[in-house]
Amino acid sequence: MQPIEIEALLKTYKNKWGRSIVALQNLNLKVNEGEVFGFLGPNGAGKSTTIKTLVGLIRATAGSVRVFGMPTTNPQCRHRFGYLPENPAFYDFLSARQYLKLVGNCFNMDATSLTTRINHVLELLDIANADCRLIRGYSKGMVQRLGLAQALLHDPDLYILDEPMSGLDPLGRALVKEIMIDLKMRGKTIFFSTHVTADVEAVCDRVAVIVAGKLQAVDDVQDILEKGIDGYMVQLTGCPPSALKEFNVVERPGDVVDVYIPKDELNKFMERVVLTNGRIRLMEPRRRNLEQFFLDIVKRGRL
Repeated sequence: MQPIEIEALLKTYKNKWGRSIVALQNLNLKVNEGEVFGFLGPNGAGKSTTIKTLVGLIRATAGSVRVFGMPTTNPQCRHRFGYLPENPAFYDFLSARQYLKLVGNCFNMDATSLTTRINHVLELLDIANADCRLIRGYSKGMVQRLGLAQALLHDPDLYILDEPMSGLDPLGRALVKEIMIDLKMRGKTIFFSTHVTADVEAVCDRVAVIVAGKLQAVDDVQDILEKGIDGYMVQLTGCPPSALKEFNVVERPGDVVDVYIPKDELNKFMERVVLTNGRIRLMEPRRRNLEQFFLDIVKRGRL
């Protein structure tokens, strides 16, 4: 069974005038065991609604949502995942250590392992030095780190994270990415929403793009990057610029030249290099990044 299975998911709301609003429409999605899956979309696309349905906070209007084969209406499935909401808010009259102890008790963790895990996640998220400070004195970034700590506490098989890097400084964002990579190496599954394409590009195996409540694309991140190659920047020596006059050539000191080669002219260029006994020192692809892929899909989805 797969960690996440969403089939024909529909979610509608009534606005204050009694008009029906479609938040999610015929959403079908499966997440494989052991992968990091990015759920990408602009603000208001339906990411948080999907996640709230997935963790059982709201009920679907139609369709099915399963976690490890269990419907999310079954409380037992919640022992299998850790959840970070989009805007985490905790009992601010507690300290971080007290709150994590409360969370551990909810998962029936024994006292010894709970103490060990609390120490571990506090150190991991770099908030151990503030473990006895009341949460009401935490900054937004510290609250976000505590939210990640409570999701990690019981060492679940699946992590469902809604905008996990929101409010974090560059050090915090780098730390979360490292944690995600470590979890993947341990065979854990991560499903997280974001509107920041660089985060997806850095850690994800696959990505889905949702726009206006409709799923627009699901693809391997590496395939997207490879399909987005437009051309190559090549640095070579021993080849006279006159032999490359139909290409965009920049001459450098000595006999070094930089050449931009469109993707469909690469074979022609390589033949020219061989004929002139040129030597390639460096070749780098120039590609459309994930952000452009995302923007193109968003534009199509809004037409």
